[in-house]
Amino acid sequence: MAGMPIPSVEYGLLLPILIVFGTAVSGVLIEAFVGRRARYVVQVLLAVGGLAAAFAAVVAVGRELPAAGRITVLGAVAVDRPALVLQGTIVLVGIMAVLFISERNIGAGVPEGPGAAAAPATSPAAGARAGLDAFTPQASAVPDSVAELDAARAGVTQTEVFPLTVLAVGGMMVFPAANDLVTMFVALEVLSLPLYLLCGLARYRRLLSQEAALKYFLLGAFSSALFLFGTALLYGATGTLTLSDIGEQLFAHSSDPLALIGAVLLLVGLFFKVGAVPFHSWVPDVYVGAPTPITGFMAAATKVAAFGAMLRILYVALPALHDHWRPLLWLIAVLTMVVATIAAITQNEIKRMLAYSSIAHAGFVLTGVLSAIPAGISATLFYLVAYSFSTVGAFAVVNLIRSAGGEEELDMSRWAGLGRRYPVVGLLFSMFLLAFAGIPLTSGFISKFAVFKAAAEGGAAPLVVVGVIASGVAAYFYVRVIVLMFFTDSPADPPHLVLPSVWSKAAIALCAAITVLLGVLPQPLLDLVDAATQFAQ
Repeated sequence: MAGMPIPSVEYGLLLPILIVFGTAVSGVLIEAFVGRRARYVVQVLLAVGGLAAAFAAVVAVGRELPAAGRITVLGAVAVDRPALVLQGTIVLVGIMAVLFISERNIGAGVPEGPGAAAAPATSPAAGARAGLDAFTPQASAVPDSVAELDAARAGVTQTEVFPLTVLAVGGMMVFPAANDLVTMFVALEVLSLPLYLLCGLARYRRLLSQEAALKYFLLGAFSSALFLFGTALLYGATGTLTLSDIGEQLFAHSSDPLALIGAVLLLVGLFFKVGAVPFHSWVPDVYVGAPTPITGFMAAATKVAAFGAMLRILYVALPALHDHWRPLLWLIAVLTMVVATIAAITQNEIKRMLAYSSIAHAGFVLTGVLSAIPAGISATLFYLVAYSFSTVGAFAVVNLIRSAGGEEELDMSRWAGLGRRYPVVGLLFSMFLLAFAGIPLTSGFISKFAVFKAAAEGGAAPLVVVGVIASGVAAYFYVRVIVLMFFTDSPADPPHLVLPSVWSKAAIALCAAITVLLGVLPQPLLDLVDAATQFAQ
């Protein structure tokens, strides 16, 4: 049509995103045209290979990209250094998630270690030797029905989880790079919809998993509606959906009530995705009910994407409203750190405790976000990278501790003596917990020091005091688990350890190595994020 602008698509800059979406579409086609027996191997190789190629593309784009970044696709996508750091992190987390998702057999009652007992022959795990360990063999079947048990015995595998995971990764890559609110909303839905499905596919505790998926879907739809309503109000106030143009318009209309309400609704939608208080009610139930590989993937990658989008909105679209949104972030950060820390102390389940820990970390990250200085951006990026690897590793270890029936052992009291029976696993899990607590020589210490330092420089010293106190209190429930594992006698029928594949072992070892390396030698990553504080506009 005459007069219609022709989009300028620089495919080289979008290559990482195109590779990921191409991999997801190819995975869907494999489900349609590849035989059942070969489908699992092809899907795993495709997902890992596609994500690895996307990471290589992120590195290649970063080497050629100017410091100011580039805007492409009619201003819809910003390719800059903050976006590339976040995209690289998301892709690496996605690779590890695929490795953990692809595990087979380890829930089939093959215990390792002294005193371990095999799964009963009548348990669902006993017939699940050919299926994906964490996922139900028949998603459409009624939980514990004859159809589901027959599918388990037949070794049916829901390989659709691989293209769904890759599709979620693609949405997460676009979300922090979106330069207009419509693109950001579409990316939000693309990353969310696959997660709604994946949360309801757990092999064990099927009803709890389906309940978690329904809660996540309903509350997620509500938050998406708020985000969309905020977008409409901002468009009404500024006449544009492009973030940089919104920022320019708001400098002239910073007191417009329509713009203020729109900005608040926009941020509320993002607060839901990061699990900040009081928008956190879905986190504990969803984290416990979802398959553990998906829980680890969500806890790490979703936070990276959502905080990346929040940084772009606050620093590109809403700098003129700084005096309005900063008090809101103060309040949310304090509530998040305090409420989550207190709630975590009272938990008796490992995954639920880690869920509240994840909420508390969202509060710590917010202290870096609200500093409103370049050091705050770099500190937030460092925190997100470091936290991602520790989180994925921690949930991967949780997935290895099983009851006699093959289910994950989540009762904290049942972990007594685990570190003495399985020293390597106990040490790995302790390392991740110490990183969450911010103990020196771990990545968590450098992360918290960086965000607290940036917040203090940005004039938020009282918030830093609250954060330090919350960190000190949080150390109690982390150390409690370590004491339980190493200094408490095992129960009469202790849980057993199941051994994952060599690839999952390597992924867990990589998470542990990065957790230590970023605590001992953080400077290379600090230099990288220090150079990634300028958003393209």
